[in-house]
Amino acid sequence: MSEFTSDIKTIPYSQSAVYEALSNLENLEWAKDKIPLDRVPAKELEKIKEFTFDRDSFSFTVDPVGKVTFAISEREPSKTIKFGVEGLPAKGNLWIQIAPVSDHESKIKLTVKADLPFYLKPMVSKPLQNGLNQMADVLAVLPYDQIK
Repeated sequence: MSEFTSDIKTIPYSQSAVYEALSNLENLEWAKDKIPLDRVPAKELEKIKEFTFDRDSFSFTVDPVGKVTFAISEREPSKTIKFGVEGLPAKGNLWIQIAPVSDHESKIKLTVKADLPFYLKPMVSKPLQNGLNQMADVLAVLPYDQIK
């Protein structure tokens, strides 16, 4: 099992505000238009299409893989949101950890564990790590006080 962790990001919102926004993925439907896409390379954006959200999952289509779905498998209030992943060539999971810094600031870290075949690991490790860091960058700048 390979493990990838994002850089730790500081968010200028409380742990509970971040958790409340991210634990109901329907909130991200509203927030998707607020995502600062300048943090994601244009060539990567071209590969990702057709985002859909419901309370417990989000899906998108990515070239050349196809439809990928992240479904919440566990919520630990204010601390952790764990996801199972479907549609990738390897089994894996993702979790978001949220830790308090103060009443008005928190830190976030994303972790992916994936069962990568040995021949696939060299090809996907760097893009997966970069994607995880980009995802953390985006989550760190969302306007959590406006997400309802």
